[in-house]
Amino acid sequence: MSTAVAPRPQRTFFGHPAGLSTLFFTEFWERFSYYGMRALLVLYLVAPPNGATPPGPGLGLSTATASAIYGTYVALVYLFPLLGGWIADRMWGFRRAVLVGGIVIACGHYAMAVPNEITFWIGLLLIALGTGLLKPNVSAMVGELYHDHDAKRDAGFSIFYMGINLGAFIAPLVTGFLMDSYGWHYAFGAAALGMTIGVVQYVVGGRKTLTGIGLTAPNPATPKEKRTFLTLVGGSVLAIVALALIEAWLFGFEIADMVDILGIFILIVPVVYFVKMFRRPGLTGEQVSRLHAFLGLFIGAAVFWMIYDQAGSTLSVFAEQSTDLTVDGFTIPVPWLQSINPIFIIIFAPIFGAIWAKLGDRAPSTPLKFAWALLGISISFLIMIIPAMSAETGAEVAVWWLVGVYLIQTWAELLLSPIGLSASTRLAPPGMEGQMLALWFLAVSVGDTIGAQILSRIGDNYVRVFTMFGLIALAAAVIAFLFVPRLKRMMAGVH
Repeated sequence: MSTAVAPRPQRTFFGHPAGLSTLFFTEFWERFSYYGMRALLVLYLVAPPNGATPPGPGLGLSTATASAIYGTYVALVYLFPLLGGWIADRMWGFRRAVLVGGIVIACGHYAMAVPNEITFWIGLLLIALGTGLLKPNVSAMVGELYHDHDAKRDAGFSIFYMGINLGAFIAPLVTGFLMDSYGWHYAFGAAALGMTIGVVQYVVGGRKTLTGIGLTAPNPATPKEKRTFLTLVGGSVLAIVALALIEAWLFGFEIADMVDILGIFILIVPVVYFVKMFRRPGLTGEQVSRLHAFLGLFIGAAVFWMIYDQAGSTLSVFAEQSTDLTVDGFTIPVPWLQSINPIFIIIFAPIFGAIWAKLGDRAPSTPLKFAWALLGISISFLIMIIPAMSAETGAEVAVWWLVGVYLIQTWAELLLSPIGLSASTRLAPPGMEGQMLALWFLAVSVGDTIGAQILSRIGDNYVRVFTMFGLIALAAAVIAFLFVPRLKRMMAGVH
C-alpha cells in the first residue's frame, strides 16, 4: 500500500508569498546605497575644496547650484526607469533587468568612492542608469506575486515599501558616521558595499522564491522596434551633447547650464511618452479611460514629489545653517536627519497596510488618498514659514520643527507612494506593466526637475521657498478633491 504524503507547507513572508522577502531585501539594499549617498550629496557639493579631513574637501559649489544639481540628479534617477521599464517589458524580462541594474548601481558607488571629481560624476551617472533598470522592475515583480483583485495586494506593497524605508533609515546613520569619522569617500564606499550585498542576496534568494517570476519579456519587441528604440536613445544623447557644446561655444560652459539642458529634456519626455501611449493600437475604451485616470494621478504625484524630495536639499541646508541640532549636549550630524522620515515610515507603514486590509473595498479610493496626500505635503511646508521667519533674524530654530515636518510628510507619503505603485500595475494595459511603473517614477523626475528650476531662480530665501511650494501644493490639493468622482469613474472598476 502507498501512503499519501502531505504537501509541505508553502513558505510565506508575513502571510504573503515568500518571493516578497527576496524583493523586500533587494529593495532594502538598493535604497540603503541610494539614500546613504543622497544624504551626503548636497553637503559634499557645497563643502569647500580645501576642507580638512574628515570629512575632507568638497566641490565648493554655491547652495543654489548644488540644489539644482541635486534636483536634476534625482530627476535622472527617476527618468531612466522609463528606459528600464521598456527594456524589461520588451527585451529582457523583469528578473534580468533587476540583476543588471543592481550591478551597475554598485559600480557607480565604487566609482564615487574614488577621490576624484571625474569618477564622482561618472558614478552619479551609473547610479542613475542602474536605478532605471532596477527600480520599476523590482516593483513590477512584486505585482506579479498577486492576482489583480487579491485583497492582500495593497498590504503587500505597503510591506515592500517598509523595506525601502528600513534601508533609507539605516543608511544615513552609517554614512553620516563614516563621513564625520573618516571622510566623504569612505561613506560613499559603504553605499557600494550595501548594493553588492543586495545583488548577492537577490541572486541566491531568487532561485528559491521567485520561480517563474519575471523570466521572460511580457511583450517582446520586434527587431524593428528594437532598432527604433536604440535610435531614439542614441539621438537623445547626441542632442543633449550637441546642446551642451553649443552652449559652451557661445557662452562658456557652466554646470548650471547642463542642469537647464537636462531639465528641458526631462520635461519633454513624459509629454511625448503619454502621447505615444494613448495612440497605441488595440487599446480598448476601458484601457484608454484608465490611462487618462493615470495621467491625473501622475500630475498629482509630480506636485507631491516636487516638495517631498527637498528633504535632501532645502531642508538639509536649512538644518545645517539655521537649526539648533544639539539635543541633551549631543550635536546631531546633518545626514542623520534624513533617517527621521524612514523611521516614521517603518512605524506607520504596517499600520496603514493593516487599515487598508481591514477596510477592504470600504477603504478610500486611490484618487481620494492622493488628494489628502497633496493637502498633507502642502501643510508640511506652510508650517515651516514660522521657523523660517525666525531664522531670518539670525536665530537658530529648534530641530523639532523639522521632526514635525517629516511626520506630516510621512503620513502624506503613505497615502500616495505605495498606493500609486499598486494602482500603476492595475491600471496598466496588458504587457505594459513595467512601462507604467516607469511612468509612475517619471512623475518623481518631473516634480524634482520643476523644483530644481524654481529653487535655482528664487534663491535661498526660506520664507519665499516654503510659501511658494506650500501654496502650489495647496492649489493642487483643492483641484484633486474636486476631481475625485471623475477620476473614480475613469479608473473603470480599479479602486
